[in-house]
Amino acid sequence: MTNFSLQRLRLFVYNNLHNDDYQTTFSRCVNYFLIFLIVGNVAAVILESITEVYIAYRNYFDLFEITSIVIFSAEYFLRFWSVAENDPTDSAWSQRWKWAKSGGAIIDLIAILPAYFNFFVHIDLRVLRILRLLRLLKLTRYFVSLQILLRVIKREKGSFQAVIFILVIMIVMAASGIYVVENKAQPEAFSSIPKAMWWAVVTLTTVGYGDVTPVTSMGKFLGALITILGVGIAALPAGILASGLANELNQRNQKLEQEFRELLQAQGNKVLHNQAELEKLRQRVGLPKEQMHEIIVQLMREHLLEEQDKKQGKKHYCPYCGENLAE
Repeated sequence: MTNFSLQRLRLFVYNNLHNDDYQTTFSRCVNYFLIFLIVGNVAAVILESITEVYIAYRNYFDLFEITSIVIFSAEYFLRFWSVAENDPTDSAWSQRWKWAKSGGAIIDLIAILPAYFNFFVHIDLRVLRILRLLRLLKLTRYFVSLQILLRVIKREKGSFQAVIFILVIMIVMAASGIYVVENKAQPEAFSSIPKAMWWAVVTLTTVGYGDVTPVTSMGKFLGALITILGVGIAALPAGILASGLANELNQRNQKLEQEFRELLQAQGNKVLHNQAELEKLRQRVGLPKEQMHEIIVQLMREHLLEEQDKKQGKKHYCPYCGENLAE
């Protein structure tokens, strides 16, 4: 195979596995097949936990696992090989190394490594089957909602680190306090600060299993105080996540709206009356229908105002430089 043919093949693989803007029937079939395979692996792990089912269909489960490993391994190496087409100005191995360190590549690697480890190191098959559930993380590549969630977590990691640090401090302080006031009354339940941390964790997270509870008046007062503080601490991550998701969705909608406007302007005003072409543009951008209708109405109003102003001879000036916009 010549270098030109090899490069064309690599570009083809790159478009179908990496390029989100490249949408063809074949690329969609590849994505649907991989999603089906991931979900099938998760279903297989769940069914294998039923001993009777696993014994009865063990050969089928093993065959499905081997097939899945071969396909996932081929997918990983094809992604590794073809990612060199991402930036023609950068070296191939540099791009491959960058991709190998990315979150998606690490998830792909984790999904197949346990099976290969089993060839060299003896692993309990039950543990190996449970580790296969990590393949569920591969779905983040195919669903926008999961990608948005991961971006929010990555962007707000500083806030989450601060919350975790505060939570650790509160657990240590709560465990120390309850140990001091309850140790004599319940030497078995609160024999040490590390053992008291179990009570501190379930109380601060407002779970409250009730297996270990304070019996002294001071211990009950401290428990009530810690429970109240726990409500506020438990709400912090939820608030950070909700705020981050709202900001991310707002930015995404603005970006999609801008892309849709640019496509409409490139096509001209005639496309506003062509529903089929508008639907193609909407699907290409990934814009919700309601938002598309709002943009179309706004653009039509702007177009009508421009036509009226032209008839009346009005001039529009740039608010920044003062230049006549009609010229």
